[in-house]
Amino acid sequence: KERRLMVDSFKSFITEQNGKQPYKILVVSAEPENSKLFHTAQRVTDEAKKSGHKVFVVKVEGAIITYDNNIYKISNAGDDEEFEINSSDTIAIVRGSVRLKKSYLDLLSQLEKIGVCMVNSRDTVELSSDKYRTYLRLQDYGLTQPKTVLIPNEKTWKDALEKLESKFPIIMKTLEGSKGIGVLFIESERQIESLIQLLYSQNNDVDLLIQEYIKTDGDIRVIVLGGKVIAAMKRDVIEGDFRSNVSQGAKVKEYPLTELEVEQCLLAAKAIDGSWTAVDFIPSKNPKKEPPFILEVNHSPGTEGIEKASGQNIVKLVIDHYSNPDNRHYVPIQCGYFEIINIKPFGDTVAKFDTGNSATASTIHADKIKVDGKKVTWTYNGKTTTSKIQRIAKVDVGGLNNYTEKRYAILLDIEFTGSIYKNVEFLLDDRTDRTPVLLNRKTMRMLNVMVNPQRKYIITTKYVLD
Repeated sequence: KERRLMVDSFKSFITEQNGKQPYKILVVSAEPENSKLFHTAQRVTDEAKKSGHKVFVVKVEGAIITYDNNIYKISNAGDDEEFEINSSDTIAIVRGSVRLKKSYLDLLSQLEKIGVCMVNSRDTVELSSDKYRTYLRLQDYGLTQPKTVLIPNEKTWKDALEKLESKFPIIMKTLEGSKGIGVLFIESERQIESLIQLLYSQNNDVDLLIQEYIKTDGDIRVIVLGGKVIAAMKRDVIEGDFRSNVSQGAKVKEYPLTELEVEQCLLAAKAIDGSWTAVDFIPSKNPKKEPPFILEVNHSPGTEGIEKASGQNIVKLVIDHYSNPDNRHYVPIQCGYFEIINIKPFGDTVAKFDTGNSATASTIHADKIKVDGKKVTWTYNGKTTTSKIQRIAKVDVGGLNNYTEKRYAILLDIEFTGSIYKNVEFLLDDRTDRTPVLLNRKTMRMLNVMVNPQRKYIITTKYVLD
């Protein structure tokens, strides 16, 4: 189905002032509303209404998205109420329970395709929900973590134990799990053998890892929102337990972060491409000079404990943050550095997606240019058209002569992946022996694409064009 986007609306959207703007919020959850785990989802709902935003709780089991007359709507199973959503003023706050089923995650993919701002994206949800995958990603960012080894199957646990090279006690975890569930304290080889036999007898496909144990009286949870730390708390280890989850009864208090701890938490949130996340760590012995041990990055932070510890209304901070359209980011489609776009009235043509092009407008090849007052007649691909001159741009050509030339800016409609974008600005230029169309970063943001510099024609088929 074709989704039509008006560039004028897009421009007004990205250039709104930084003040708070009313918008629509989807709270996407698989938890029943009477569940204790629904606490943060309910808080978001209540605070959104107080702030004058429209809010809709998506009960992800059986939720349906419909499209009619260029309008997308979402509704819950067995409910006639429909909630209109779009790419310009809708965000989706995704709660942790959505990770539990592929069909739930598929709903996130549908929202991403529509262009809804995701907090957080499906990739972030799946990455942070897999503890070992998160471990590997944090390694890529040079972050300090407890040494961790995957147990691939029931027969290889001894090999994994040898690879860990850690004395007992150690920690064993299921790859997926939250709120301290699926975390086991292992004190001997006999114990780990018995537990692994038990777990695999219940589920042959269980995924496990083991991790060195770092003794501590508590861990630190840090809330990161839009690349900034907004709150931090210490969670004391529960008496008679080794865990420090608020959901398990841990006591909390505000924690003053060092500059190094702030830096490491921001890197951890960045590693999973999170917009609103919680980073858990164990402080080092010298927090000002030695980095903390990052334990986990959570894509769906609870707010009960952190609001109590910090005295801040975290949920309102989150809602206010996304009131600013500049703080909303979208999940881009991967494309090649060459793709086919349809430019009206010329038809399909090869375009180069140039991430290094920060020019004010994209460029299209033109010859036989004739100016008559405020109009320009020009030819491309054997077709001649007349366009209104929007402005005359001065472009630094560079090269050996390093000169500046004037180019005429005109507006064209383009179609890409089934969507039509009206009044896109192009500069006319003689691009003989070069790619006839060069797209700048501004246009690529509008198309919501991310360029893979190693490939071309990922999305479109080149067919007869060469």
